[in-house]
Amino acid sequence: MNKESIAVGLDIGTTKIVAMIGKKNEYGKLEILGVGKSKSLGVHRGVVNNITQTIQSIQQAVAEAENNSGYKINDVVVGIAGQHIRSIQHHDYIIRKNADEVIGDYDIEQLTSQVQNLAMLPGEEIIHALPQEFKIDGQSEIKEPVGMYGGRVESSFHIVVGQAASIRNLGRCVKSAGLELTGLTLEPLASSDAVLSQEEKEAGVALIDIGGGTTDLAIFKDGIIRHTAVIPFGGNVITDDIKEGCSIIEKQAELLKTRFGSAWPGENKDNEIVSIPGLRGREPKEISLKNLSKIIHARVVEIIEQVYAEIKQYGHEEPKKKLIAGIVLTGGGAQLKHIKQLVEYITGMDTRIGYPNEHLAGNSDEELSSPLYATSVGLVMESLRNNLNSATPFVEMKREEPVVVKQPAIPSYEEPTSSQDEEEVKAEQNNVTPQKVEEHVPETPKRRYDFNNLLGKIKEFLDNAE
Repeated sequence: MNKESIAVGLDIGTTKIVAMIGKKNEYGKLEILGVGKSKSLGVHRGVVNNITQTIQSIQQAVAEAENNSGYKINDVVVGIAGQHIRSIQHHDYIIRKNADEVIGDYDIEQLTSQVQNLAMLPGEEIIHALPQEFKIDGQSEIKEPVGMYGGRVESSFHIVVGQAASIRNLGRCVKSAGLELTGLTLEPLASSDAVLSQEEKEAGVALIDIGGGTTDLAIFKDGIIRHTAVIPFGGNVITDDIKEGCSIIEKQAELLKTRFGSAWPGENKDNEIVSIPGLRGREPKEISLKNLSKIIHARVVEIIEQVYAEIKQYGHEEPKKKLIAGIVLTGGGAQLKHIKQLVEYITGMDTRIGYPNEHLAGNSDEELSSPLYATSVGLVMESLRNNLNSATPFVEMKREEPVVVKQPAIPSYEEPTSSQDEEEVKAEQNNVTPQKVEEHVPETPKRRYDFNNLLGKIKEFLDNAE
């Protein structure tokens, strides 16, 4: 019987680290077995800046996921983001030796590995080389070349590049936490897997993932990834603005943002006020919700305008590049009140909030359907595609461990020999009674029958000796 594939995704974000264990159920949906979440302490704007703290946070999240699921995590697929990420377009080709043979997976792999070996700027590394459209012997707009005939195979590639040092730091944190790194995935690509439907990708859609430290963008058209970008602003910048603008501590600013914050100031009346306790016996502070919304609004507008500049750079105004399905918002920042209306107002494009519940099994915890977990769900899906068994049940591990039982060195009582009989005679001559012999023999259930048999033989022998 084939073992079911258990997948693990690790989302190392600026505000939180999430370890998620999942498998596919009989209906092909993703069943989440366990989730672990910890506060991210060593990551700033998507980049590791404190190795020790990041390792501790990863271990905490992994331990929680293991306890909740009953599985031991061995390896993970990790999401990567940060302002060092950039994307480029590249065109490449191969000439096949035998044009009379059909094009196979090997040819596509050869072309992709050729692109993977491109010379980048010093200190940069290719994370993804994603083929877009193929061209075979001059015939263009081919999406699936496998099985066709042709001598010259060309393709345009979307290449995602990152800083080698940042990638290595991330890998070191994962390995030092006692895990194997089986794959790196750009976070907006993972999020898009979780929240976008194939119809949206075909029609043309821009996915905006508003995280704590970064805002990630992925643009799809005709089912193909066309553009990716990482903007180094996220929900944390809004919290910092509230902290400075209202002269309160960060914890209170975060609570204000999540409970009372709105991206649309017109929704709040002038007389709506929140009272915040003062520090160490100081007078409580009264904050107007209208002012709070104005602070949030200013920063959210700045983030959306930067994202919209990237969408314009892709060229969405051209008829062939039009994004018919509009914008999908996900990530923790998408939970901010009235953000959907603000994005529609600034961009003039249809907008919806993306929830990762489309691919989740029906009995999943409602909390997992939150936009917060979009990247984590996408990473688990990526791990499932790799067909790796990333976790082992604790029960199975216990079964595999050899159990060493120390048994006292006792003689075998199955078949008494003549020498054993002679020893018993000597014991009798030295006034050792049969009861003493009995004390030296542990009464185990397995040996009980043999022992009684032997005792009878000893008594018989002693009677004869008398």
